[in-house]
Amino acid sequence: MPVLTRLIPSPVVVDINAGALDDLAGLLADQRISASGKLAIAISGGSGARLRERLSPALPGAEWYEVGGGTLDEAIKLADAMKKGHYDAVVGLGGGKIIDCAKFAAARIGLPLVAVATNLSHDGLCSPVATLDNDAGRGSYGVPNPIAVVIDLDIIREAPVRFVRSGIGDAISNISAVADWELSHRETGEAIDGLAAAMARQAGEAVLRHPGGVGDDGFLQVLAEGLVLTGISMSVAGDSRPASGACHEINHALDILYPKRAASHGEQCGLAAAFATHLRGDRETRDLMVEVLRRHGLPVTPGEIGFTDEEFVAAVEYAPKTRPGRYTILEHLDLSTDQIRDAYADYAEAIGS
Repeated sequence: MPVLTRLIPSPVVVDINAGALDDLAGLLADQRISASGKLAIAISGGSGARLRERLSPALPGAEWYEVGGGTLDEAIKLADAMKKGHYDAVVGLGGGKIIDCAKFAAARIGLPLVAVATNLSHDGLCSPVATLDNDAGRGSYGVPNPIAVVIDLDIIREAPVRFVRSGIGDAISNISAVADWELSHRETGEAIDGLAAAMARQAGEAVLRHPGGVGDDGFLQVLAEGLVLTGISMSVAGDSRPASGACHEINHALDILYPKRAASHGEQCGLAAAFATHLRGDRETRDLMVEVLRRHGLPVTPGEIGFTDEEFVAAVEYAPKTRPGRYTILEHLDLSTDQIRDAYADYAEAIGS
């Protein structure tokens, strides 16, 4: 008998609009996530503490846990603290580090997670992965998808604009990542999930081709939706492949080689996606990426985020070591140091830098 359908792990609720936080308690009760209001809420000491003052009166049954940072130790500590309560769900209220800690802690104690994002810096808010710093550097840990995602555009506008820019770079890099996946499918026979690829690519294309800016609600809505769809695409694929190719290999290499100087995740991924697209010979998409990244104030050369050309060349050379077994344009071309240097010089000339 043929398989006629498949179940896709995805949130029960995705609420993206201005003022979404105003009825967080009502949303959780209506969706039967927490009718009692017995919640464990993880927050940061900054914006999270301010939001606690605002939300506490509407969430009298909640207990609040301040998280010190995005480390594995902090996530384990958070889970251990939450074990003592009898909660309906865990709420991660904050940026990527807080949500990743909450994801890990919720998975560890077997509770559903509600992700309430206060910025749009990357696509991890709805992904089945928690990225946490550990003694060896940084690790990715498999976790269930959030049961609900809430993004209040009023809160997003209050966050520093660099967080929105970072999310733009991460979303646009999907286009390069999917192109790498398709390349691997052609060259190595790697299986490709068409639904996951379509979701990730269309999320990136929607952001790439939207005429709005970082202060427009319409653009922020599309960006938020794109980041959520990207997270779901990773669940569909079963790993990060739809959103991680040469762009993320180069990003990880910059983090590893220059850990104290690395820029934001999305800044590095956007730049790396433009360069990887250049390596694939797709001049039209490269030029559009560079134009859009510049329009939103994102870097398109390593010098714009404090790296020399030679440091960037070294990162590109090192990049394949960050994801052993993953096949991208970098593994396909297998360029020498001099060839990478020449390719970057061609890229810089082509984009008028």
